[in-house]
Amino acid sequence: MEQLVQSLKDGAMQLLQVPFPALQPGCILVRNHFSVISAGTEGKSVKDARLGYVAKARARKEEVGKVMKSVQNFGLIPTYKMVMNKLESPSPLGYCCAGEVIAVASDVKDFRIGDFVACGGNTAVHAEVVAVPVNLCVKISNDVNIRDAAFATLGAIAMQGIRQADLRLGENAVVIGLGLIGQLTIQMLNAAGIRTIGIDIDERMVQLASANGCELSINRRSETLENDVLDFTAGHGTDAVIITAGTDSTDPVDLAGALSRKKGKVVIVGAVPTGFKRANYFKKELELKMSSSYGPGRYDREYEEEGIDYPYAYVRWTENRNMEAFVELLRKGKLNIAGLITHEYPFSKAEDAYKVIVEKTEPFTGMVLKYDVKKELVSNVKLAERKYSKSQPVIGLIGAGSFAQNYLLPALKDKAQLAIVATARPNNARYIADKYSFAACTGNASEVFSDKDVNTVFIATRHDTHAEYVMEALKSNKNIFVEKPLCLTENDLHQIKAIYDTKSVQLMLGFNRRFSPYTETLRSFISQSEKLSSASPIAINYRINAGVVAADHWVHDPKVGGGRILGEVCHFIDLCTFITGSKVAGVSANSMNTADGKTDTLNVNLSFANGSIANISYFSNGQKELPKERLEVFAGGVVAIIDDFKSVVTYGKTVSEKSGKQDKGHAKEVELFMNSIREGKNAPIPFDEIYHSMLVTFKVLESISMNGELVKLA
Repeated sequence: MEQLVQSLKDGAMQLLQVPFPALQPGCILVRNHFSVISAGTEGKSVKDARLGYVAKARARKEEVGKVMKSVQNFGLIPTYKMVMNKLESPSPLGYCCAGEVIAVASDVKDFRIGDFVACGGNTAVHAEVVAVPVNLCVKISNDVNIRDAAFATLGAIAMQGIRQADLRLGENAVVIGLGLIGQLTIQMLNAAGIRTIGIDIDERMVQLASANGCELSINRRSETLENDVLDFTAGHGTDAVIITAGTDSTDPVDLAGALSRKKGKVVIVGAVPTGFKRANYFKKELELKMSSSYGPGRYDREYEEEGIDYPYAYVRWTENRNMEAFVELLRKGKLNIAGLITHEYPFSKAEDAYKVIVEKTEPFTGMVLKYDVKKELVSNVKLAERKYSKSQPVIGLIGAGSFAQNYLLPALKDKAQLAIVATARPNNARYIADKYSFAACTGNASEVFSDKDVNTVFIATRHDTHAEYVMEALKSNKNIFVEKPLCLTENDLHQIKAIYDTKSVQLMLGFNRRFSPYTETLRSFISQSEKLSSASPIAINYRINAGVVAADHWVHDPKVGGGRILGEVCHFIDLCTFITGSKVAGVSANSMNTADGKTDTLNVNLSFANGSIANISYFSNGQKELPKERLEVFAGGVVAIIDDFKSVVTYGKTVSEKSGKQDKGHAKEVELFMNSIREGKNAPIPFDEIYHSMLVTFKVLESISMNGELVKLA
């Protein structure tokens, strides 16, 4: 299938041949009939992408700050590569469409194949097939024009602005900015019995609003504007002002203050600055509100991705219910969408539509893309026919987010036979396939397991999929490299072990710190201490300044990320186990009590079978300017310290390495794993050590739940 994408590097646009998106839980696949271009939002996105690097930096000062922090932590060249990965990756466009359901996830009950739906959100892009969560989809009845229904997302935005204004029958409202959302707002206000005033700097839009029922339409440049509004409102000023304009000027907000009555309301829907003049807002005691896009639920991952609805009695109007209300207005004939559509392009000519928007070659309002629904679509993309050497690793990659792009793929490029990549996002799948010369790309992970050429699977997806994919790969008799954690439950850990014990394949977990050159130096130094026998215990103090991860980040979700202990603390448990050369005999852990119930500020005490001890202090409440990791090892009269995997310093025998270049061992672990497959040797980390480190991590959680009580391992 085809998808419209643009390069964030230079703004270049193209229709890219991509695989179908992955059908994830809580989602439906929709074959688009129409999609709508949001001239304001998407036009700005395209214009920004075409800016030079300096202009991009000025426009995104916050992102520049993040880049500078990354330079401090990882160095200039790694950071440059990370930034270029993001800029070069094709970015999708669009967020409103309508079409026919062609597939339904097994947990979805309210939609059927053959239903017609309107869709919104970041996945409702300009593409022949889209995968959209159910809370961002609404059904369309047979008596609703599907082209009109494609405007449902924009309609929901307009509707939420009206709801924020909280107007009553017979009241009046000013709409500043008569673009597409402004025009929809005018029509909905009319349908609700609200007297309307429309204002814009474009006379064509002023006249269009008048033609669609606006009682008083005024050009912003009119010298009598304020007097006209006062006359219309019997000298009181307007009950509410809804700002749907998009501009860098404060004029819309200042004008809203001037036109409002005392104790009136101003609602901001469009992208405008809020550094307004205080006088009118102060003197009139105006109420200023921001409207959150489509309505309640927007930017809430549980609502949008997991399909968890808000109680109807307490949140009457969600983004989904706003979309439903818009479609119902269409069904009743209350809205004139056809009168707003100035251009309709076949999807194959999508670039022409954006040229009109960006270059303003002709007047436009509503711009629609129409899809060829009779065209035969292919669900995956094959880029090359290849013959593979089965004695060498033949790679299938599942998941290609930032981690895979920054660490795994550079280690694999030109060093392995890359057969197929599977990612949920179609544009990303094709980008990765092209950049790293995979022979094929898909949105369906099962195609990796069924590919007879693939003998080695790399798994770099979200944590909740790891156990499922590992077990499927084992059953398919394929070697496995999986990023940590191995799984999210102790039961899954035991299941994986049971399957692994019946197979003759290699399983490697991404415990990369073992393979850092600094770790190698530390281990060598400790082992060579004249006062330390092979049976002598050692002591470890490991401090991790992990920093805050936003409360709504998926890693905190117990069902998706499993929390930061499973997601990251397992790393440090494994490294301590590796350095001591012994298994953990007992675990005691305490976490800081926080208002949000998170357990990601904690202290872990490990006692080992050989008498060694380790203390792991993991802090999520620190300042990220402090380097993240400091590992101190005390043994037999000597000390070795690794600082943030940029240096190792020893005391007791002069050995010191300091490069300033951070190396946590990612490239080395991949290299060794690949060599083990080529040479028919065991994986660099024995499975029993992987199993043990993960088991200890689960026991950390158990100890925390028992207020730090010691948990013994058999």
